[in-house]
Amino acid sequence: MYDNMDENKETDGSLLGDPGQTPPGRKENAKWQRPRLTRKALMKCCLVKWILSSAAPQGSDSSDSELELSTIRHQPEGLDQLQLLTKFTKKELQSLYRGFKNECPSGLVDEETFKLIYAQFFPQGDATMYAHFLFNAFDIERNGAIRFEDFVIGLSVLLRGTVHEKLSWAFNLYDINKDGYITKEEMLAIMKSIYDMMGRYTYPMLREDAPLEHVEKFFQKMDKNQDGVVTIEEFLETCQKDENIMNSMQLFENVI
Repeated sequence: MYDNMDENKETDGSLLGDPGQTPPGRKENAKWQRPRLTRKALMKCCLVKWILSSAAPQGSDSSDSELELSTIRHQPEGLDQLQLLTKFTKKELQSLYRGFKNECPSGLVDEETFKLIYAQFFPQGDATMYAHFLFNAFDIERNGAIRFEDFVIGLSVLLRGTVHEKLSWAFNLYDINKDGYITKEEMLAIMKSIYDMMGRYTYPMLREDAPLEHVEKFFQKMDKNQDGVVTIEEFLETCQKDENIMNSMQLFENVI
């Protein structure tokens, strides 16, 4: 995440934007194009910044880079395997791992660490709940700890995944209890946590009822059979047909 929000950047703070408005500077019928994620943009991700700021000097023992350390409790997969599972280069994986093992010598990252990361990068707001929800999305095994493999696989999806992959990940984030459905209460909890985290830097200034309005608009579009919940099929179909939502997928870069 950015150390300082761009004063000219307008974002409502949600992961999927406003389904009823065209983003500033965008023509109504313009074709959506997947944004290119450059190395500079990659460095704006606060999880990546956190890791790379702790990376050891490039002259470190090469055995560290090959993920063959014998001093850590959890031994991650080899670089070649992780390259197959992610869209990171071998050099990027080496840098990410050096930082990861410096910050987390055990080879695992816990929820409190996530909260500290987001408190550091979002000092103007309260990131506690968002960090909690994001941690749960990364914690695939639901055991209260994230392995390096799960960490980089999740980052790869968020930063370099296809639109379908990113939307599936977003669904998993909103599906707080992991029962395969998104309720209004779950989506509202996520949106409120993002607004709380963005604090006074959210522009334009948000009304207190803005998160609820967003949820109501989304459910009007997504809940096709009006049963009060959104399935993964409804979520993917609606999002991929909505140009405004598709364009706002680049907002993932702002909150990870």
